[in-house]
Amino acid sequence: MKKILVFGAGGFIGHHLVTRLKNDGHWVCGVDLKYPEFSTTAADDFVLGDLSLLETYDKIPVVDFDELYQLAADMGGAEYIFTGINDAKIMHNSSLINLNSAKFCISKKIKKVFFSSSACVYPMHNQLDPCNPICTEDSAYPANPDSEYGWEKIFSERMYLSYARNYGLNVRIARYHNIYGPEGTFQGGKEKAPAAICRKVLTSDDVIEIFGTGNQTRSFLYIDDCIDGTLALMNSEYNNPINIGSDEMVSISDLVDIVLSIGEKKCAKRYITGPVGVMGRCSDNYLCKKEIGWSPVISLRDGLIKTYNWITTQLVK
Repeated sequence: MKKILVFGAGGFIGHHLVTRLKNDGHWVCGVDLKYPEFSTTAADDFVLGDLSLLETYDKIPVVDFDELYQLAADMGGAEYIFTGINDAKIMHNSSLINLNSAKFCISKKIKKVFFSSSACVYPMHNQLDPCNPICTEDSAYPANPDSEYGWEKIFSERMYLSYARNYGLNVRIARYHNIYGPEGTFQGGKEKAPAAICRKVLTSDDVIEIFGTGNQTRSFLYIDDCIDGTLALMNSEYNNPINIGSDEMVSISDLVDIVLSIGEKKCAKRYITGPVGVMGRCSDNYLCKKEIGWSPVISLRDGLIKTYNWITTQLVK
């Protein structure tokens, strides 16, 4: 049994990770601003606190932790990240969280650390063609992310790697690609595209609004695959940033069609002005297959069915 600390344990990925770690027989302490939104945490201990503030770290139990998973960040979907109105908050809060977390890891001699980076680190100029985006890990430089969220992530990657070089921090870094599934936020402005589209299909009888042309492409990774990939990386010896995502690429317009077919509904699509991010993005999984022996197993349609059915239950409450 390991003793594990999870930062961001009240969030979507963190909550699922805590549940998996407990099912695997480990002792887990979670830390976050809030408890999970839709169900009770499985953590053995849960510290409520803002990880951008040093005082929160004083509340963490004095335990010889084997692993720390750093998933906490100020983030959301396209409406939160790409409008520009949250840029200063995103940069300030997430940078402080990671600066504090790295220092905490060294001071408490955490044996192994995971940092959740993002596909948003990849250069905008490599993602202009929706049919042929370039998202290999080595393409991140020269850096040119399309958002301040991406700039903060690439800074924090370099910061953790600096701690690895200078202080011997044993770090693993995953560049997540659009994680979705049950218990993810589906309304309020911070939801990701799959959840937003499921909600729109469930609550509309005539028109589904789509930001941009609908031709922009993405790949979406189901939460169970995300947790499997994360644990595979942590159990490997690979210590450079690596993609954890699906290589099943889909346009946003086609994503709407899939959800409409799942819901057995017919709605018109209306394309409106709104934040869209880059025109194309899809996980390149060559390295994760080669270095950590992991590939996703849940298809986009199967994952969307699970997500759609869960959001259905939430909307009737």
